[in-house]
Amino acid sequence: MEVEGLQQLPMASSHRGPLSPACTQCAEGRKMVLFVTGICRFRCFYCPVSPGRNQKDVVYANERRVLSDEDVLEEAHAIGAAGTGITGGDPLGVVDRVEHYVRLLKREFGPSHHIHLYTHEPNPEKLRRLAAAGLDEFRLHIPHYLWGPLASDGGAYRAVLEEAPAWGIRRGVEIPVLPEKEPELRRLIQALDRIGVDFVNLNELEFSETNEEKLRERGYRTDRRNGWGVRGSRAVAERVVREMRLRVPVHYCSSRFKDGVQLRQRLLRRAERTAPSFAERTSDGTVVLGIVEAGPAGDLARWASGIARRVRVGPDDYRVDLARRRVELAPDALRRAARRLPWPAFEVEEYPTADSLEVERSPLNPAARSRAAMVTGGT
Repeated sequence: MEVEGLQQLPMASSHRGPLSPACTQCAEGRKMVLFVTGICRFRCFYCPVSPGRNQKDVVYANERRVLSDEDVLEEAHAIGAAGTGITGGDPLGVVDRVEHYVRLLKREFGPSHHIHLYTHEPNPEKLRRLAAAGLDEFRLHIPHYLWGPLASDGGAYRAVLEEAPAWGIRRGVEIPVLPEKEPELRRLIQALDRIGVDFVNLNELEFSETNEEKLRERGYRTDRRNGWGVRGSRAVAERVVREMRLRVPVHYCSSRFKDGVQLRQRLLRRAERTAPSFAERTSDGTVVLGIVEAGPAGDLARWASGIARRVRVGPDDYRVDLARRRVELAPDALRRAARRLPWPAFEVEEYPTADSLEVERSPLNPAARSRAAMVTGGT
C-alpha cells in the first residue's frame, strides 16, 4: 500500500519529508568522510568503528591516513567533494582539530562546501564555536538509555537542540535502530518533533568486526534479507517511517544503502578522477589493471620501460608503482603478452582508494602461478 509522502530509496531505504543536504550529497558520492579521532568516552556497545581506528587518536580522509593538511585536500579533490562529513570516535573530543579542518575546507572550497558533524556530546559552547567557524550541520547521537521524552537526564540534549537555531546551524539526531526499544524510539521522535529539529536519521543496526561479540551476547542475530543488518532493526525503522505522522523529516538508511549506493558512488567518482586511462573501470566503482611484479632490487624505472617494450605499449599506457614495486598497464595488453614474460604477471581488481584495497587477482603466466602458490602455501 502506498503511503502518502513516503519516498522509497534503493536498498530498502526510505524517508518522509526532505532529506538533509548532507544525506543527498552522501547518496551521490560527493561527501568526503573525515574521521578526526577514534577516541570516544561513550563506548556504545554497538559501535562499528574498525579495530584499527577504535579508541585510537588517528585521522583519515576516506581511506587515506592523514599526516598533513595536503592529505585532506588531495582526497577531497580526488572525489570532487561537494561536502565533508566529520566523524569519529567523538569529534568534539578534539574540537580544536575539528575547527581547523572546518576552516581549512571552507577556505579551499568556499562557503558552499557543506560540512556536517556527528557527536554524542551535547556541548553548546563547542558547537557554537564550530558554527562560527563555518560548520553547517550537526547530528546528535543520543545514547539509547536516554531515548524517550528527553526529560531529566536527557535535558542536555534537548537544550542543545533548542538553542542551535540561534547559531545559524542545522541540527538533527542520528541513531541506530535497536529493535527491542521501539516504544522508547517513538517517544524520542515525538519529543524531537515538538522541539522542531531539522531531521531525524535512523540507521540500521549492523554487525561489524568490532561489535559482533557484544551484539551476539545481547541476543542480536543477523537479518538474512539484509547482509550484516541486525534482525528486526529494519522492520522497526520501516514501521516508524510509515506510521508516524510528524512534521520532522525522518529518514531510514539501511546498511546495504551505505555500501551499495553511497560507497559505490564515491568509488565511481574517485575512479573517474584518479584511475589511469588504460585501466578498466567496473560498474561497482573498482578498477581492473594488468600488473607485473618486480624483484626486490634493481632500477625499477628502467625495468618498467623494458616491460613496456615487450608488451608493446607507449609511455602513456603504463605507470610505475614504486611503493609496491610493480608496473601497471592495460589488462588486455598484458593478457596478450604475459606468457612471454619471466616475471609474475597478474590481472587485479582493486578499489580506486588511497589504500588500493585488492578485491581479486588472477595469474596470467607460470611465474605468477608459482608466486601465488608460494603465498597460499600450495604446490
